[in-house]
Amino acid sequence: MQSAMDNISDVSGPSDIERILVPILDTFILVAGVVGHILVITVIFQDTSANGTDILLLSLSVSDLLLLSCIPYHTVTIATHHWPFGSFMCKAVSFLGAMCTSASAFTLAALAFSRFLTVVHPSKAYRWRQGRRIKLATAALWLPAIVLALPQFSWRTLVSASGTHTTRQDMTCFHFLSDTSQIAYGMCHFMFAFALPLGVIVVAYGKIYNFLRKTRRGRTGQADRLESYQTQVTQTSVLLVLGFALCWLPSYGLMLAQFADHSTVTRPSPPYGALATFARVTSISSTVVNPILYVFMSQKFRKELKNYELWYLCFMVFGCIVFTAIY
Repeated sequence: MQSAMDNISDVSGPSDIERILVPILDTFILVAGVVGHILVITVIFQDTSANGTDILLLSLSVSDLLLLSCIPYHTVTIATHHWPFGSFMCKAVSFLGAMCTSASAFTLAALAFSRFLTVVHPSKAYRWRQGRRIKLATAALWLPAIVLALPQFSWRTLVSASGTHTTRQDMTCFHFLSDTSQIAYGMCHFMFAFALPLGVIVVAYGKIYNFLRKTRRGRTGQADRLESYQTQVTQTSVLLVLGFALCWLPSYGLMLAQFADHSTVTRPSPPYGALATFARVTSISSTVVNPILYVFMSQKFRKELKNYELWYLCFMVFGCIVFTAIY
């Protein structure tokens, strides 16, 4: 996914409006995302009864925070219209972004599988979600993410935006493979870090829905309360997935459009203008979606915020962001 965001963040000749608007939007996303995920991590660490789902949500917050750390580099690039951070940071930022977006997709797939076991096969879920096992499984999710991102660190380099100058002010962090290899890598990233996890997620939640629908009749009062809780948690998980998928679809759609037009694949200036800017902003907005969903959908999360008096910080930060955006 990061390869898509990298390519569309190197668009040649951004308008004056984009150069002003993008840094403002990036700042809002960065502040809201960092504060939101710090609140999530604080709540999880303070909760002594944290379960397997909480461990996966913690991993999701860590990946989003790492992805947020990449935003300032792209913001400066768009504002100044060149990459001023050197070759190593070009490789490192691209690697970090690709790794984190892949890890997020894998974690959401694991969250869907965990929900499936909890609802449909609770006895198996208890064994699988034991503290040590779930921690090892969550850590293991980062291994394929690292493997998928390694080409970014190994071969990405600086190129001249115009193709005629090689000054520092003319360099952009862009392509790192040949035409055919670039397409192959992009398609592999799309399949393994987006389409495949999304397929696992759809199947898992489809089975959960069918199970809950079939077992709804003949429930006792206690069973109804348990089912209500499971339904609420499942709904929150589904919304997390939908938010992630919808935020990243424009970037992937644009990346696939670039691959369909071979003339744009190896050019450091894809001609997509405002559409590319929109796709980039929606993709990084995915880092803000999760904390917002926790606040509005998770009764447990709201309760923990109140217990630790974190509501004040939450309202203050998000309130200031909304107020500034309006006025």
